[in-house]
Amino acid sequence: MKMNPLGRTGLMVSELCLGSMTWGTQNTPAEGHAQIDRALERGVNLIDTAEMYPVNPTRAETVGRTEEIIGEWVAKSGRRDAVILATKHSGEGFRHARGGAPITAETIPGAIEGSLRRLGTDCIDLYQFHWPNRGSYMFRQNWSYDPSGQDRARTLGNMHETLEALRAQVDKGNIRHFGLSNETAWGTAQWLRAAEATAGPRPAAIQNEYSLMCRLFDTDLAELAVNEDVGLLAFSPLAAGLLTGKYQGGAVPASSRMTLNETLGGRATARAFAAVDAYLDIARRHGLDPSRMALAWCLTRPFMTSVIFGARTMAQLDLALDAAETTLSQEVLDEIDAAHRAHPMPF
Repeated sequence: MKMNPLGRTGLMVSELCLGSMTWGTQNTPAEGHAQIDRALERGVNLIDTAEMYPVNPTRAETVGRTEEIIGEWVAKSGRRDAVILATKHSGEGFRHARGGAPITAETIPGAIEGSLRRLGTDCIDLYQFHWPNRGSYMFRQNWSYDPSGQDRARTLGNMHETLEALRAQVDKGNIRHFGLSNETAWGTAQWLRAAEATAGPRPAAIQNEYSLMCRLFDTDLAELAVNEDVGLLAFSPLAAGLLTGKYQGGAVPASSRMTLNETLGGRATARAFAAVDAYLDIARRHGLDPSRMALAWCLTRPFMTSVIFGARTMAQLDLALDAAETTLSQEVLDEIDAAHRAHPMPF
């Protein structure tokens, strides 16, 4: 599998990343462990998780369980050196613990300590901030996004303080590198400036939603990512399963995410289903599996570091891994561009 540089860290990560957010709800620990083993066999070396996982749904009694499942695999396999572990400080999104406290210099040590304990490791390779304290336009909030209430001085002050706290964690050996999630171009640029000013860890990557149907990253963030070596870790590359085609025609397969979240986080719109039809038609006419096509397309993007996928079954896992061996013709790429122009921002 192709390896890409993780920013300027010196680490090389697989172009596909194993996501884990359903381990502990939709997947058992044994299934999670089997997924790790299979992914490693196929060349994946990056696993992404978060302190608040699992989801679907997120409950107080299960938060942290996904990290524990990974830690159990580490203990059982003895293969910690085979994987690059990425997790997240969820800040105010972590309402089931710490009372939804924001990401601050004070909350960072405890959050890292908890993740280290659950993951069964003495060092986290990539420690990410799950959401900006000031808010985000991700998850369909772009339709009414209004940054005018932000306190610039407070935001920049928090960046400096948290980077200094992260530097202390790097010096202790608790984390190696730092990443962002659900960030903007302005926010990422300020993090880069703050890292220079404080000698804090430089952002190595941005984890934002990206797929054929969610292309908010394509302009300002793309330019920043390429020029500043802060590549994208793309989540929801199959648009929460929409791009597989399994929800077309009103279908809701048993045990699918739509049985737990009927709107798929606001993605299941009439315009979305029309867009999916267009992409399914391209795949059908060119003899491609639609999931492989969608993932393989993500891999062609010039700012991509790694594409994060999740799987409920081993068959889904193998299909996703096959994307690394799929080359899309220029004709397919041109037709995808045409479909995007016809169906922009479908959710």
